[in-house]
Amino acid sequence: MLTATRQAKILERVRAGGEVRVEDLAVHFGVSPSTIRRDLNSLDADGLLRRVRGGGSVEADRVPFRDVAAHQSEEKAAVAERAAELVADGDVVLIDIGTTTALLAERLRGRRITVITASLAVIDALRDDDLVELIVLGGALRKNYYSMVGALTEQALAQIRATICFLGTSGVRADGSIADTTGMEVPVKRAMIASSQRVVVLADRAKFPGTGLLGVCGPEDLSTVVTNSGADRATCDRLQQADVEVLFA
Repeated sequence: MLTATRQAKILERVRAGGEVRVEDLAVHFGVSPSTIRRDLNSLDADGLLRRVRGGGSVEADRVPFRDVAAHQSEEKAAVAERAAELVADGDVVLIDIGTTTALLAERLRGRRITVITASLAVIDALRDDDLVELIVLGGALRKNYYSMVGALTEQALAQIRATICFLGTSGVRADGSIADTTGMEVPVKRAMIASSQRVVVLADRAKFPGTGLLGVCGPEDLSTVVTNSGADRATCDRLQQADVEVLFA
């Protein structure tokens, strides 16, 4: 079994039971406890679960935004800086939820643009900026991740047309497709893609391949991926073969 597949199944077990043990997982997957510990450490580093002594606990949707923000912070900041260069004055910018997209919002302050978002972190970054026109999407509040989701969010997205959209992700798969770990976020991301002329994915190098369980879209739906130098070369090549622009921060 591939490492990414095993890690995805570990997340499924965490989501179902709330907590897992190293020994139980080792028996279930037929691997050594040290392999499971490496898997759990990797998932913890990505902010997808939180390690506890003897196992892993906390499903992806329960990991606090501030905890996820602390992982790969320098890489995320570099990606956000590079992505901000893609925005032109007058653009209508649709910004996804996530820690890297929140960093992007901070770098768009003072720009004559319109920003549309369901992210409370993005709203906090831009709400007092006199030049940015800020449009807030409605929906049900995910308090732990500072975002709004659900049918109201999707309906609002169907009414708009953005110049450029910045998507977050939990992983870029080897075939260039974009993945996520939280089911309620996937329909919102798809609605954002459908409402945008240009779709840009922000993915620090730790997101290659990432650990997302759910498919969001294929590379054919993307215009650009912004990542760090050192991101998996084969995956980047696959994206470029699909005519996706890959920019390195």
